[in-house]
Amino acid sequence: MSAIPMTSERPAFGSIALKAVMALTGLVLYGFVFVHMVGNLQLYSGPEKINRYAAFLKATPALLWGFRAVLLGAVSLHAVAAIILWRRNRAAPPDGSASPDLQAATITSRTMYWTGPMLGLFIVYHLLHLTVGSVHQGPFSHTDVYSNVVIAFSNPAVSIFYVLAMVALGFHIFHGAVSLFQTLGLKTPKYEKPLKAVLMAVSTVIVVVNISFPIAVLAGLVRPVAS
Repeated sequence: MSAIPMTSERPAFGSIALKAVMALTGLVLYGFVFVHMVGNLQLYSGPEKINRYAAFLKATPALLWGFRAVLLGAVSLHAVAAIILWRRNRAAPPDGSASPDLQAATITSRTMYWTGPMLGLFIVYHLLHLTVGSVHQGPFSHTDVYSNVVIAFSNPAVSIFYVLAMVALGFHIFHGAVSLFQTLGLKTPKYEKPLKAVLMAVSTVIVVVNISFPIAVLAGLVRPVAS
């Protein structure tokens, strides 16, 4: 009886490479989220400052569109790598002997996989809402960013949606950052707890600052410009 030849088909792109892609693109997106948050803080300085900041970005189209191209590429690669890894994990046979660490990683992955699509939808809505203005609920100006934001967040439903999206963002960037350090081999047992504490603190700051914008508008702390 002749032996049946064993064939092993390897994916064109290995899981380690895909995780590296997710780590590097995640780092780019993490940086954008932080810079975007800092820029939005100018809302509290009044209309002139945040509108001047927006005008500066639009006055440098090479910088603005170059930045957008990098972000689009990072988001696309991040999403594609995540989908491929998710499909491979679904196709892999279950292993009843999985360790608690692997089980915990599975829970984390599941969290990432529902916050990821939610954030993808939020990004599309956010661009149409406050960049393009096609779904804005009131008068939209490409020069008066302050009024656009105040009008948008004066709608409680919109504000609640933004708050929920920012909570999802907090989960995503925290677990993503932990995975980033793990992929790079920088998460060691000795420093795991302090590392997670720092990442949790940074993620919390980003979430709290971002949800403060709709809350400040609803509370009347940020008001429309008097005509």
